[in-house]
Amino acid sequence: MTIRFTLNGVPRSLHCAPETPLLRLLRDDLAMTATKEACSIGRCGACMVLVDGKPANACLTMAFQAEGSEIITTEGLEAAEPLAATIRAALAAENAFQCGYCAPGFVISLVALLKDNPDAGEDEIRRGLEGNICRCTGYHSIIRGALSAARMLKETTA
Repeated sequence: MTIRFTLNGVPRSLHCAPETPLLRLLRDDLAMTATKEACSIGRCGACMVLVDGKPANACLTMAFQAEGSEIITTEGLEAAEPLAATIRAALAAENAFQCGYCAPGFVISLVALLKDNPDAGEDEIRRGLEGNICRCTGYHSIIRGALSAARMLKETTA
């Protein structure tokens, strides 16, 4: 099948089997390697992308499901969602990540969360990040960074 979608603002057309995971298309065919592969069963969040503005696990999203969608990966995030730069800066200020493997998925999830709920408190942030796993640092610095980002975003919109 040929699928057509927009990737980071650029129209794309690819021939593939309909059951091909979006993760394979992104990494293997389109060189979007910031989208990480880890568990391959949708439990870790390392492969998180935005599909039509909503966070989705690219390992569970099949090619046929991407037809006609707008997909944003970490590589295109700041151009599509300006608040991503604030989120990344706040996470960096808190030294939120050690190895960084999980960072793209966390940033995608936080962009989706804070775009919809810029006033998110700690409970909402924890719930919004439930699908993301960090195996290095734990979550305290990630939560602090997310709360800091929420405060910064709130100040810039006030």
